[in-house]
Amino acid sequence: MSCTANKEENLAKAIVTIREAAKQGAQIVCLQELFTSLYFCDVEDYEHFKLAESIPGPSTDALSALAKELSVVIIASLFEKRAQGIYHNTTAVLDADGTYLGKYRKMHIPDDPAYYEKFYFTPGDLGYKTFKTKFATIGVLICWDQWYPEAARITSLMGAEILFYPTAIGWATSQDEATNSEQYNAWQTIQRSHAVANGVHIVSVNRVGFEQNGAMKFWGGSFVANPLGRLLYLGSHDKEEVVVTEIDLDRTDSVRVHWPFLRDRRIDSYQPITKRFIDE
Repeated sequence: MSCTANKEENLAKAIVTIREAAKQGAQIVCLQELFTSLYFCDVEDYEHFKLAESIPGPSTDALSALAKELSVVIIASLFEKRAQGIYHNTTAVLDADGTYLGKYRKMHIPDDPAYYEKFYFTPGDLGYKTFKTKFATIGVLICWDQWYPEAARITSLMGAEILFYPTAIGWATSQDEATNSEQYNAWQTIQRSHAVANGVHIVSVNRVGFEQNGAMKFWGGSFVANPLGRLLYLGSHDKEEVVVTEIDLDRTDSVRVHWPFLRDRRIDSYQPITKRFIDE
């Protein structure tokens, strides 16, 4: 969905779309990154810290009641105020009976033009997480995390059956179409590779619309990929959409049996991965 500067408006809009998804038969509903606001990290502005809230807090309370009413799992990406001066980019998971299952704090924090997240967010300190919901054991990673195979691998090894990526990523409107296409294809390809390497479904949910005074167009393109990387759903670049895609969790076992990447991992040889760079 697209967002406005009004938090209450965005939350209300999300509630309407969750109801629509539930009517279509959704069991797990994933909202985009920082869905209650504009993507405020396009500038460094101390006023934006006022957008943050506690987790659990007002937004999770509202969504918890909704999850219970509709019997759906809700994955909600929020700006967390942990303590005075400590803020995180955090996703809360609410089970289908309204229970707050916990939170994941974004581990990889970017700092790029129009993505000044290090100004706002402390890196996550909860580690990688899985959540045992009514319908599946899910893993949640957030936006910039999606470029890191290590994050997908660890979360999958912790038992995640589906990896969800709430996201806010787009194009600078000054870019040419070839650059736009190349960037989007890289973004989709890296995540589909996580599906293949780990034998799990991937669900990536991105926002749409122009922000930063029209200088940034969020590219949408949300998608669902199966454990062999095949697209089960692909969203448009500019339309708001509520889509339900059926996932067959048994596919993971079948794929992992025939493509036994986890069986053949040489865990005794992977210590160098913990180094920043291998100089010698």
